Amino acid sequence: MVAKINRTEQLYKVVAYNHHKVDAGTARIIGSHRMIDLAGGSAERQMQRTLLSFENHLLLNRNTEKPILHISLNPTLDDRLTETQYAALAHDYMCRMGYGDQPYIVYLHEDIGRRHLHIVSTCVDDAGRKLNDKYEWRRSMKACRDLERKYGLRSLDGQRQEPADTCLRKAEYSRGDAKHQIGSILKSLYRSYRYQSFGEWSALLLLHNIEARKVRGEFRGEPYTGVVYTITDDAGRPLGTPVKASAIGRDFGYEGLKRRMLYNAKAYRAGKWRPKIRKAVAAAILRSRGDRQELRRLLDERHIGVQFRENEAGRIYGVTFIDREAREVYNGSRMGKAFSANVFERLLHEQTSTQQQSVRTEPTQGRADVSDIAEAVEQAFGIFSFEAPDSEEDHDEEAFAMRMRRQQQKKRRRTRGIR
Repeated sequence: MVAKINRTEQLYKVVAYNHHKVDAGTARIIGSHRMIDLAGGSAERQMQRTLLSFENHLLLNRNTEKPILHISLNPTLDDRLTETQYAALAHDYMCRMGYGDQPYIVYLHEDIGRRHLHIVSTCVDDAGRKLNDKYEWRRSMKACRDLERKYGLRSLDGQRQEPADTCLRKAEYSRGDAKHQIGSILKSLYRSYRYQSFGEWSALLLLHNIEARKVRGEFRGEPYTGVVYTITDDAGRPLGTPVKASAIGRDFGYEGLKRRMLYNAKAYRAGKWRPKIRKAVAAAILRSRGDRQELRRLLDERHIGVQFRENEAGRIYGVTFIDREAREVYNGSRMGKAFSANVFERLLHEQTSTQQQSVRTEPTQGRADVSDIAEAVEQAFGIFSFEAPDSEEDHDEEAFAMRMRRQQQKKRRRTRGIR
């Protein structure tokens, strides 16, 4: 079971989100504690009672900026519980986290092909003081393991951990409400993954059928850069009207992403995270023998995603790997020269083209051509000290790196009093 705890100052927005699901028939209220009686009445009346149940705590709040808790509990697809058991599970989780005596309401959602819980509560006690949230993530992990054993849920303890985004459903244009679908996925990935460039962020989103695109323009004589998001099909083709980042949240616009990338880049330079998937990627490439679909399948078995960027002529000019277990994203060039775009262009395009031509002209030599691909892979990964051709750099990454260096230099000059 995976638990996610979000904090916000917007009670109405959180309650409206869940009650909208109830009205649509994809969710229902299965439990509550210290709430005004929600039975009977219209949907609007139920929502008013829910808001009133939290009013005293919010009025007494002294200085907590984000007093509302929005918690989701996500059992695996294999878990089967009754509604009564789900309600008891939610209560046990709240007690273990120190929120058992708080007002809260429990919703059972079934809108993404599996059952999961949403809990709305507050982290401010009856006197307006913020409840202790020290080591909350660690306590939540322990609570999840305890409840897995108590309710017979699939245990992740001692097993290979499921990626945090396993429970995320890809965006689907046919389901409608593009803004909500895109917003849910962006909010789930923004802080849970590490990335250092817009290209890496874009590649991560493409795994979930969302295209991120920078737009530039001028407003009142001043240039600006914005970001729009569009749902795509499984082939990456945009569908429908793009959604502006400003309609989802400030974090997902150009400035918000830049702040997040700076934060991640600083941690990377400090050595707090580094690629752990080089050997797995190298092994998958060797086994795939130049077959792109087989490469994707082999990498997916290791919870690694890959995105290739190609120009109109079909030439690969960028490659990005997504480590879904460590929740990290890397442009190939960041992992090393052997993983650069030109190496993959040769392995997936040039070698394959050569093989196809050889098969047409000399069918008996097909097996030798496959060996040639394997040899090229071995060379690319240093076994025969093969030197790849001059790499075609990821321009987004290079530009971002240059901006980072300039900003760091300006900061150092200001610190020394130099203008």
